[in-house]
Amino acid sequence: MNLIWIFPIAFRDAAEPWQLGFQDPATPMMQGIIDPHHDIFFFLIVILIFVLWMLVRALWHFHYKRNPIPERIVHGTTIEIIWTIFPSIILMFIAIPSFALLYSMDEVVDPAITIKAIGHQWYWTYEYSDYNSSDEQSLTFDSYMIPDDDLELGQLRLLDVDNRMVVPAKTHLRMIITSADVLHSWAVPSLGVKCDAVPGRLNQTSIFIKREGVYYGQCSELCGTNHAFMPIVVEAVSLDDYVSWVSNKLD
Repeated sequence: MNLIWIFPIAFRDAAEPWQLGFQDPATPMMQGIIDPHHDIFFFLIVILIFVLWMLVRALWHFHYKRNPIPERIVHGTTIEIIWTIFPSIILMFIAIPSFALLYSMDEVVDPAITIKAIGHQWYWTYEYSDYNSSDEQSLTFDSYMIPDDDLELGQLRLLDVDNRMVVPAKTHLRMIITSADVLHSWAVPSLGVKCDAVPGRLNQTSIFIKREGVYYGQCSELCGTNHAFMPIVVEAVSLDDYVSWVSNKLD
């Protein structure tokens, strides 16, 4: 029996007050970003403790009261070889998984759905070019932040929008991102996505959301007066619910 059904898990898919850590990953890419971060941070703490221990030990043993006549050491070949080779090995162990992750982020998997996100001052437009309505127009809608006065119970201030970008979970998606005016950036932390929206240029990224949920992001490129008021909301639903949502939108 799946323990998640017995003990429900509350995922952190939006920013929280005084948050220091990552939001919970919802894509393999974000999981791949978090895992090396935690591994590297562990070794960073070990190295920091070792360096502090060496520093305190040197200050203690070579204090002028305990060592009134200083040693005249010009160089030490052995220690210089050690502190050159050992950090190089550490950097190599960090570089190998880092480059593997970077190259995997650029891989484009054959997508089931393509969605175009267009940045404006100061809202987003989403275009589902795979679907056409009766008048041969693609499924397109604008997404504006909900003002404070219109927020309902449970909605997040400065993060919720009137029209969410709805996608099916466990499906390969391709996001094409551009801008209609100035530089923007389409960023959703839980999905591990941050892609610049550049006027006159199409950038693309792949997304595979592992679980259903609502994921919050914001424009991450200074774009003018209301830069802080153009949030992003991605809602991942089951395939059946997604088909129903598309049908309702086309009608």
